[in-house]
Order: sequence, then structure tokens, then C-alpha cells
Amino acid sequence: MDGGTLYSIGELAQRTGLSVKTIRFYSDRGIVAPADRTHAGYRRYAPAAVARLALVRTLRELGLGLDVIQRVVDQELTLGEVAAEHAAALDVQISILRLRRAVLTAAARREPTPEEMELMHQLATLSAAERRRLVDDFLDSVFEGLHSGSHAAARRSMTPELPDDPTDEQVRAWVELAELSLDPDFRATVRRLAEDHAAALPDSAPTPPRPDVIAVARDLVGPAVACGISPDSPQADPFVAALTAHCVRADGRRGDAELHEWLLHRLEAASDPRRDQYVQLLALINDWPAPERLAPVIEWCVTALRMRAAR
Repeated sequence: MDGGTLYSIGELAQRTGLSVKTIRFYSDRGIVAPADRTHAGYRRYAPAAVARLALVRTLRELGLGLDVIQRVVDQELTLGEVAAEHAAALDVQISILRLRRAVLTAAARREPTPEEMELMHQLATLSAAERRRLVDDFLDSVFEGLHSGSHAAARRSMTPELPDDPTDEQVRAWVELAELSLDPDFRATVRRLAEDHAAALPDSAPTPPRPDVIAVARDLVGPAVACGISPDSPQADPFVAALTAHCVRADGRRGDAELHEWLLHRLEAASDPRRDQYVQLLALINDWPAPERLAPVIEWCVTALRMRAAR
């Protein structure tokens, strides 16, 4: 057929892959108008209708509504303008779908109660400002009234920052961390750790940042745990001695009984597995390297100190 030949609606359907019913619908909407009609009233379409319907089909498959498509084919809107607006709308939809999928995936793993499911959904859909208020409330409960200089860095290191375009894993981690931070018992545990650390600082202020006992135990005793040294073996003695000697130098404590009691108190307070859980979730949310679990080191130290205190 040459450029002057007109197509019947059936021929147009064959060339475009659309059904006759669909083409008739688009024609009735004015999206693709017939160029002429036969004496019997049958529609005839110009060859340009093939390209026009191909564009309509593409835009429909991309999810655009007929009103927008009408404006595009009528050249009231450019394809670039429509693509930009639609892409932005899809970004919002994708973000919502990601959140929903993250909540449903987390629920499938945990089998929550209806109340827990509702809380998970609410936590996943908080705005950035609402997330910040939730985190600030948790950290205020932990550090309020304590020496601000000594805990400013700790507060920053405990702050989750969910990115604008989080992965499913980051959303699930945020939901778990938020639930954890709302747990009154966990808040009380972390508050006790902060108070113990503040109590160990010298009265004179300001003071330079000082490693917590848990961090010291990780550095001094971690190698023993990594090597599989039993806490009740003679090979453990040098590591226990190094830990206690450091605490004597740092805190000026004297007397083995007093020192062991103080160390056991600090370490047992930090033995809550939720502490490791919070740190692991925090690293995932903030895209930090996965931290090592401290529970094995803490358990090793507690066992070693108890056994030596009983000798």
C-alpha cells in the first residue's frame, strides 16, 4: 500500500497487534481519529495511525492514563515532560511498595500478632522527621542528665540514618531497631550502661573520650576468644591480668576483690544480647561494615572472672 491508501479497522488491528475493539475504543475517545469513512459508514485510517497507535500502546504499557496520552498525541505535552512526571510518580510508588514488601517479609519471618503487625507498618511508614523524633526520644532516655561531652560521640555512634532510597534489608533493619528502641526494658539496660560509664569518669571536666570497659575487653581479651582459649585455662591468665591491670590504671581501683566485683557488674550489665542486635541493625541501616559480636567476649570475661574469684 502506498502513503495514500487507507486502512480498515481490521487491517489496522493486524498491523498494530491491537484488537479491533481496542482501536474502536481509542477512536471513540479521539486518540486516533479515522481519516475517512466508507459509504457504509466504516472507518478508514491513514498510515500514520499505525505509528500513533504504537505510541499509545507503549504509553499504556508504561502505565499512563488515557487523558495524559490524549494530550501527548495531540502535542499538548512532550514525551519528555510526561516521562519525567511519570518517573517521579513511579519513584513514590516504588518506595511505598518497598516499604510494604519489607514489612510483609519481616512479618513472614516473625509471625507477629495483629498489634505487632500494625506497629511494624507504622514504623516503616514514618517520615524522616518522625524517625528522627523517635530516635531522639530513645537517645534522650539513655543519655539525658549525663556528662554531655563524654557521651556526645556515643550518641552520634548510636544514631541510625535511613537513606532516602533504602534497600529492603535496611527498611527491615529500621523496623527492628525502632521496635527495640521503644522497648522500656532495653532502654533501661542501655541507660544503666551509660550511667556506669559516666560514673567511671573522673569528676574533673572536661575529660577526653575514654574507651568503655566493653571496648577494652574486646581489644585485650578478643584475641583469646578468637584463638579458642578456655576462660578457665592457665593460658587465659595473661589476658585476664591485662584486663584488670588496664582497669587499675584507668580507674585507680585497688584490691582484687573490689576490682573483680566492679568488672563483673559492668560486664554482666552489657551481656544483654539485644545490645549486639542494636549494633548489628545500626550498621546495616547506616551502611557501615558489619561489627563483630561482643557477646562471646563478654561471656568469656564473666566466666574467667567468676572462676578466679572463686579460687
